[in-house]
Amino acid sequence: MADSLSVRPWKRRSEPALEPEPEPKPPLLRASPLSHGAGSDSGLSDSEESMFSGLEDSGSDSSEDDEEDDKKGKDGAGSDEGPGGMEKTTEEQVQADTDRPRMEMANVQTADEYAEDSSDEEDIRNTVGNVPLEWYEDFPHVGYDLDGRCIYKPLRTQDELDQFLDKMDNPDYWRTVQDPMTGRDLRLTDEQVALVRRLQSGQFGDTGFDPYEPAVDFFSGDVMIHPVTNRPADKRSFIPSLVEKEKVSRMVHAIKMGWIQPRRPRDPTPSFYDLWAQEDPNAVLGRHKMHVPAPKLALPGHAESYNPPPEYLLGEEERAAWEQQEPSERKLSFLPRKFPSLRAVPAYGRFVQERFERCLDLYLCPRQRKMRVNVDPEDLIPKLPRPRDLQPFPTCQALVYRGHSDLVRCLSVSPGGQWLASGSDDGSLRLWEVATARCVRTVPVGGVVRSAAWNPNPTVCLVAVAVEDSVLLLNPALGDRLVAGGTDQLLSAFIPPEEPTLQPTRWLEASEEERQVGLRLRICHGKPVTQVTWHGRGDYLAVVLATQGHAQVLIHQLSRRRSQSPFHRSHGQVQRVAFHPSRPFLLVASQRSIRLYHLLRQELTKKLMPNCKWVSSLAVHPAGDNIICGSYDSKLVWFDLDLSTKPYRVLRHHKKALRAVAFHPRYPLFASGSDDGTVIICHGMVYNDLLQNPLLVPVKVLKGHMMTRDLGVLDVIFHPTQPWVFSSGADGTIRLFS
Repeated sequence: MADSLSVRPWKRRSEPALEPEPEPKPPLLRASPLSHGAGSDSGLSDSEESMFSGLEDSGSDSSEDDEEDDKKGKDGAGSDEGPGGMEKTTEEQVQADTDRPRMEMANVQTADEYAEDSSDEEDIRNTVGNVPLEWYEDFPHVGYDLDGRCIYKPLRTQDELDQFLDKMDNPDYWRTVQDPMTGRDLRLTDEQVALVRRLQSGQFGDTGFDPYEPAVDFFSGDVMIHPVTNRPADKRSFIPSLVEKEKVSRMVHAIKMGWIQPRRPRDPTPSFYDLWAQEDPNAVLGRHKMHVPAPKLALPGHAESYNPPPEYLLGEEERAAWEQQEPSERKLSFLPRKFPSLRAVPAYGRFVQERFERCLDLYLCPRQRKMRVNVDPEDLIPKLPRPRDLQPFPTCQALVYRGHSDLVRCLSVSPGGQWLASGSDDGSLRLWEVATARCVRTVPVGGVVRSAAWNPNPTVCLVAVAVEDSVLLLNPALGDRLVAGGTDQLLSAFIPPEEPTLQPTRWLEASEEERQVGLRLRICHGKPVTQVTWHGRGDYLAVVLATQGHAQVLIHQLSRRRSQSPFHRSHGQVQRVAFHPSRPFLLVASQRSIRLYHLLRQELTKKLMPNCKWVSSLAVHPAGDNIICGSYDSKLVWFDLDLSTKPYRVLRHHKKALRAVAFHPRYPLFASGSDDGTVIICHGMVYNDLLQNPLLVPVKVLKGHMMTRDLGVLDVIFHPTQPWVFSSGADGTIRLFS
């Protein structure tokens, strides 16, 4: 029997009781009821209680042994059998003892140890464990603390009336509950109340849980290509590489240093623009405390009624006229109709659209503030200097030169300012004395004088006159006789070359009869000459021919009597040419552009775009950095060559076409003559400082010429030394303004 018992080693606590002894021990039988007394009612052993309560019980083994010994004692005391019967009882007890541990272990393994877990970290005063509080209803305490002292229940001496008063006075009574473990009143937080409400409404307790998230198919419906081999992935594919480790370490370091801001979770709540919020007080609109009321709709009248009066109903003709009108021109946006009752009125088709437009008016129109600005009209006028500060300039008519019988096309003043030459359509060139308006000499040229130019060299007394297809060089023999005689000697000193060169023009000596009139040389071109102008030194002169092609501009040299065509191709019909006063430049004005050529390099330097329909005249500033040009579309354009190829300023003071423009050689003045019969004097100051723009101010409008054949002023020119201006008109007169 000892051998059969020794093969059951899984229960150590029963081994001492299973050893063969001749007779049982009476002291164990007496002590077993005392050791088991109070715990026998619960149906669970102390070891099981200690396991559920989470506390260790070192006396569990001895209690089990006492229990077994107690059973043994009972069996031995109740039987009168001998040793054979004792052996039988012992064998049955051992069989029962071996079966009971199996049942206990099965119960312990199947029971959920967290189902009745009484450990509560939030309330450390609960020392009852899994004992129900109903057991303590008749006692003044609930459990014991670690020192063995009783934990008494809270005093509840309130009756129903006190509870009702607390309910009415305490605003948090509705969220106060009683803790069943401690018996104290607890106030639920907002999160706990929200959780209870979600659970009561059948929602999930977790707010982040989305019960309607899209389902993801575990298997894909796409046709996938199977791999060639079924070899498992390498181990190195699961181990992060050193490169990735270095990248991660750099990113962590950057996040620690604040160089990289981690992504913040986006706020799921939608953001709306508060249209009616307070504006920034520092803003422009915020400074003006104005209230703009929302627009109100007009009250409905008789026409909007479902049963309007007969005079508001439209007839057939009025209906047809209403339909033909534009929607914006209609007095009413609808047709008045008559219905027998309000129930018969149909639904309005544009109701939703008009309501939407009304909403737009309500929140857009009040935002539109009409800021009234008190501006003095005089502040809008640019700050210009007073004309009194810009004197001297011509202000009134001083002399009138009469003698031509037809319109006077051109004027020219001698370098000294004593004599004036004028060319007219009456076929004559007249020489005037400036101070007395007396005609000194009349030179018949036999044709219309298109242009006349006095040689700018004061040591040479010559006047170039463009008549038909020739340029006549006249010696008026006015002023100093030594100058006039020196001019004749200069012209007679020319020695023609032995081999004549091929030239586009012919230089002809004047006959004796022509020399008596004052003619010295004749340059024949074969084409009509429209303009003649001198170089500043007085040896070269340029002419413009009324022809097509590259030979529209010719340059003549007086000392060598040579002519040349500087261009090989044409860029349009040439209107005017002018020499630069100090540099070897030639300005050529065509209908739409002005080109600046370098004569020594023989290249195009600049191309100016005046943005005019037809350029009519051209003038160069005495300093050479600025140019003005007039056009037939009544524009005067100022160019700054150092600034841009586009106009610096466009002046539109005249009402009709401009015929002539001119700069004063000494004073900061420029003038323009137009077909409206006026001459406008402007102050044009050019500063030496390149950072300061020119000052252009119109100062005077001069009138005096009569309109003839829809023509007014044909030419203007300044006196070389005085602030005077000469003007020639279609009325056959020349006027001096001083």
